[in-house]
Amino acid sequence: MMAQKILLVLGVDDEACQSLKLLLEFMGHEIVEIDFQTAKSQVLEDDSYSATFVSESCDGLGAFINGLVKQLPNTPIILVGDKEKRAKLSSSVEEKIFSVLKWPTNQILLSELLLNLKKQKRKQSGQRANELFRSLSGNSRAIQIVRKLLMQVADSEATVLILGESGTGKEVVARNLHYHSFRKSGPFVPVNCGAIPGELLESELFGHEKGAFTGALSARKGRFEMAEGGTLFLDEIGDMPLNMQVKILRVLQERTFERVGGNKTIECNVRIIAATHRDLELEITENRFREDLFYRLNVFPIELPALRERIEDIPVLINDLISRLEHEKRGSVRLTPSAVMALCQHGWPGNVRELANFIERLIILFPYGVVDRGDLPEKFQHLDDRQLDIPDITMIVSEMAEHTPTRQSAIDHLPAGGLDLKEHLSSLESSLIQQALEECDGVVAHAAKTLRMRRTTLVEKMRKYGLQRQDEASTT
Repeated sequence: MMAQKILLVLGVDDEACQSLKLLLEFMGHEIVEIDFQTAKSQVLEDDSYSATFVSESCDGLGAFINGLVKQLPNTPIILVGDKEKRAKLSSSVEEKIFSVLKWPTNQILLSELLLNLKKQKRKQSGQRANELFRSLSGNSRAIQIVRKLLMQVADSEATVLILGESGTGKEVVARNLHYHSFRKSGPFVPVNCGAIPGELLESELFGHEKGAFTGALSARKGRFEMAEGGTLFLDEIGDMPLNMQVKILRVLQERTFERVGGNKTIECNVRIIAATHRDLELEITENRFREDLFYRLNVFPIELPALRERIEDIPVLINDLISRLEHEKRGSVRLTPSAVMALCQHGWPGNVRELANFIERLIILFPYGVVDRGDLPEKFQHLDDRQLDIPDITMIVSEMAEHTPTRQSAIDHLPAGGLDLKEHLSSLESSLIQQALEECDGVVAHAAKTLRMRRTTLVEKMRKYGLQRQDEASTT
């Protein structure tokens, strides 16, 4: 289970929460500790916590929880203590509590609770979370400039031209422009101008009437009509035939068009965002792109840098890509700092798309494993860390090393008071089995394959730890 950032609100002389803090830290989570009196008077603006654990021994608990929900609306609240012993709370306050953690507890029960929190957040985030995983990742100067330009133009009606090599994330920028505009409640309609044959592109964009051509058995809306009130994204517009460029220019000028085979003028309220990997000014000199259309599109250009021009973003991109695949339940993997440094030295001609495909391949080859430099393909083996002397990358990779497990150890160091090895290994085994079952939607055969064990062995271990099979869970 990935480390989570947790807020812990302590009561007076609260031994239970102090013990909980030690347990959570032992499990690898980041704990922000604050006493109840301070929490009542302090404004809690950080909304990045996975959960808030609050001691039930706090006085004025109901009013505090109401205030906490207003300050941290996206953070689930968990009470620590004994529900039967605390003062009665109103039903409106009870509804705001995600769960009650009865003390004393153990690592297995606590892991289950944190796992349920992650599931709940997935349900609540839905498509929005999916969009966030595809947001512009990185802190390089080049990507910061792109973000600034994006926010400056997003809420205007200006036509935007996104330039950059294939795989740099031009559609990501277009979707962000739409999401941050006042048109975000309207549709976002993408169309790849280079993937549609020239003779079909006019019908695809403007629609057609019944009988307009052979095979037109009924009238059909085009992409402009589908995008009404929203955004139309014309990807790879540099590949558009010249005869279609004229018609697009007319729509941009007059905001009207006709369907193929029709004579009715249709008005359109659509914002145009275009993108291309081509050098349009060179295309103009070669008579492959209209100069007047270029000036219509080039109102607000945004140029995306190639990945090789922002290599300090590669470690961040790797983490975000892994998180996205975990969110989509497609598996997970971890990379050692040495492996990350090797990836930072690769040229990545396919840019972020190539990196994303490579991370997905690693997840297939090393499911839930740790990938070292020696595990990477041969083309990464000859690279030398000394060739890469960028302080930002060294710092980021060093931070990643603190959270990357090794093949030799499941924990960084023994706690001062020691541990019960048998109990720890049992807890670790149970947690991994739970994770495999969740990733495989409860299908035991698939989970056994993921864990590389026989199905009968996994069933025995599930029975040992009280874990349910999918068919058993569905009947209870």
